Amino acid sequence: MTDSFHSPSTGIFSCPVARSPLHHALSLPGSKSLTNRELVLASLAVSPSTLHAPLHARDTSLMVAALHAVGADISEVAGSAEFGPDLAITPLRFDDSTDVSAIVVDCGLAGTVMRFVPPVALLQPRPVRFVGDPQAEKRPMGPIIDALKQLGHPVDDDGRGTLPFTLTPQTMSTTTRPRVTIDASGSSQFVSGLLLAAPRFPAGLTIEHTGKSLPSLPHIDMTIDVLAQRGVVVERPEHHVFDVAPQNILASPVVIEPDLSNAAPFMAAAVIAGGSVTVLGWPDQTTQVGRLVPELLEHFGATITRTATTVTATAQGISARPLPGVTLDLHDAGELAPTFISLSVFSDSPSTFSGIGHLRGHETDRIAALVANIRAIGGVAKETPDGITVTPAPLRGGVWKAWGDHRMATSGALIGLGQEGVTVDDIGQTSKTLPEFVSLWQKMLGLSA
Repeated sequence: MTDSFHSPSTGIFSCPVARSPLHHALSLPGSKSLTNRELVLASLAVSPSTLHAPLHARDTSLMVAALHAVGADISEVAGSAEFGPDLAITPLRFDDSTDVSAIVVDCGLAGTVMRFVPPVALLQPRPVRFVGDPQAEKRPMGPIIDALKQLGHPVDDDGRGTLPFTLTPQTMSTTTRPRVTIDASGSSQFVSGLLLAAPRFPAGLTIEHTGKSLPSLPHIDMTIDVLAQRGVVVERPEHHVFDVAPQNILASPVVIEPDLSNAAPFMAAAVIAGGSVTVLGWPDQTTQVGRLVPELLEHFGATITRTATTVTATAQGISARPLPGVTLDLHDAGELAPTFISLSVFSDSPSTFSGIGHLRGHETDRIAALVANIRAIGGVAKETPDGITVTPAPLRGGVWKAWGDHRMATSGALIGLGQEGVTVDDIGQTSKTLPEFVSLWQKMLGLSA
């Protein structure tokens, strides 16, 4: 698989306005969070395995290329998934080559690649140079870089604590379990990245989070869960301490769940347009953060109905009545925040969103980007130390900037359902996790491509 999603061609998107209530059901491609975790684990497993219905998007393409660079073999094989082929993974294997040149890993703007792959790279002998998009140099990497140094592996980052940097793996102890202390307040991915590789370390690993908060705990729960499904036990002697003994990672065929976070703008569309939107294939049990979408929509007046395999959001729409103002702590659901903050511009009273200060270190500073975009279309929004407040105001058409961020792009399309004249300047950013976004959006609205 190549990084064929690097230069999206969809460009400027004139957001269609919802002219009538929706009555739509859709399937979604696989979860990015699960696909990239399972790619790592399959690359570290004791024997080959297959991922069924994985996501095919820029972030997963970058992960495949990165794991191939450090020694795994990943190929596309025929499958029955609607959104692309399955993936067959042969785990990391190293020959006796004397090549000591540096491997180059392109992280793009993918947090999972830049945080998950460096610990994996410790298991092979060659130096690895981690690079990325220009915007990636603003994403925090200090905790992972510091952890690698604590483990005794030189990292040349010119003291910046960001990409680009070069890692030079050293021989690891086979007797004493190393312990690293990190502040993962900026991203749960710092913990997850170390947890995924830890079972393959000769003496395992103990990780202690020392920061005041640990955002997006569901993502760490997801990591621990996928490890458990492959036979790996993670002990938690204390709340923010994770202890992993050296263990085999079992090979297993895995079916990737649909991406429930990508369901958020589609289900939220019913709240703006009225009618109903049903997501097919919704898992009965899941560790995905997107499982919180239905209950968050209820705060905006949606009615949620479930079956064994579907979830439906039904609402009156903003033409019938404005949305209620909300007060939400999204500490554990930060990746959903852009959708629900965008919904709140249609509320009839102020809304407050807290617990999301860590979003300043995502693909863009999501707090600043949302405030700037809301103001650009006439709305009133203000940054707070850990979130945003939105106050009702008359809206107007205008340019909603993607800021290099897929969730900014989808949020602009969502607002455009209820406000005439909104354009997203780069809808192609959705290729990061949902290349099919535009076609799925237009189909939901009954529009031709």
